[in-house]
Amino acid sequence: MAQKKGSGSSKNGRDSAGRRLGLKHFDLEQVQAGSILVRQRGTKVHPGENVGIGKDHTLFAKISGYVKYYLYHGKTQVKILSHRGL
Repeated sequence: MAQKKGSGSSKNGRDSAGRRLGLKHFDLEQVQAGSILVRQRGTKVHPGENVGIGKDHTLFAKISGYVKYYLYHGKTQVKILSHRGL
């Protein structure tokens, strides 16, 4: 027999708020210098040209321009273009 009462429902019920991770600006979108491009845990997306990385792996634009996501050696990278072309 159980020594304690089954009180599972009162011990459950905790949940944390979502962390608002993900892309903040999309492909060929215009951004200002300092804009956050991606919030992430670890480097799912790697920094390319004119993109900096914060201590929590947040990617941000170093210059104003257009966002470009691309694959490089099987890894997703993001760079900032000064004009809208490729």
